[in-house]
Amino acid sequence: MHYEVYVDSLFLVNFVMNLYLLLLVDRSSLGTATPGRLLSGAALGGICCLLPLPFMAPAAVKLALGAVVGTVGMLLVAFPVKSFRMFLKLLEKLLLYSFCMGGGLLFLIRSFPALRGFLGKGSGIMGVGGVLYLFLVHSRKKDVQADWMCRAILVRGESIVTVEAMVDTGNSLMEPISGKPVCVVDREVLEKLGYVGSGIRHEGNLGYRVIPYHSIGKKRGILEGYLLPHLQIQRDGIRKDFQDVYIAAGPEGIHGAHSAGTESIKMIVNPMLLTEEKGAARRQNARRYDIKSGDTRKTTVQNDPQG
Repeated sequence: MHYEVYVDSLFLVNFVMNLYLLLLVDRSSLGTATPGRLLSGAALGGICCLLPLPFMAPAAVKLALGAVVGTVGMLLVAFPVKSFRMFLKLLEKLLLYSFCMGGGLLFLIRSFPALRGFLGKGSGIMGVGGVLYLFLVHSRKKDVQADWMCRAILVRGESIVTVEAMVDTGNSLMEPISGKPVCVVDREVLEKLGYVGSGIRHEGNLGYRVIPYHSIGKKRGILEGYLLPHLQIQRDGIRKDFQDVYIAAGPEGIHGAHSAGTESIKMIVNPMLLTEEKGAARRQNARRYDIKSGDTRKTTVQNDPQG
């Protein structure tokens, strides 16, 4: 039996579908990939699907070989893999999203026979894949909005402090001048980093800020904020580094730690820190990020609109 394979169309379809998958993995992995790496990884995956075609082997073997090589290759290219554990976690997410995308396409084909002709074309596969991608992104927002635990490494000069942290949607605190998100830490952490002490405000520390806030149980107040040179967030073997992050001591310790059932939490990470580098519009006014929530389990530290 003779088949005609249009290499350019096959590459384009694989490239686009791979890009959808890598974008989904990136959104659920602390956003560690850059746009260039995502495009390169998707392209490599598309090329690897074509490489086995000239060889004489059963079709199933060719497909399996291209899929394995392409999957491993595009993950290594798209993400800064720093450990085998991180690779396995990324692979797990990629396989999960692949199953969801493939299952969605199969469901549409079986449920709507009229779509079979449309889905038999490359444009149809890419179009429906885009719809499924948007659906999965929307579904994932609930997970992004949920609080989760992580480890934070704070670095200032020779001082390095490692603490248990929680990403908490109740923290919408923003630095009023730059509009950058502020993370809340235990005062003990500030002391270990050398921020708290006699004359600290007058030692040429240009990163010192006075940050107005309001929270449940206290109408308004002032927090002392400091610009941390380096912060690393770790979760499930995945690490992401941030430069020049504002941190401030909580007014009465870390509220979220006690309500979450663990007193070991020393830092509340502002969730907007994880998304600010992905680009959207720059934060010009912190007030619009106030969280509408009456859940007392949240940190609920927000900017004071009258501050």
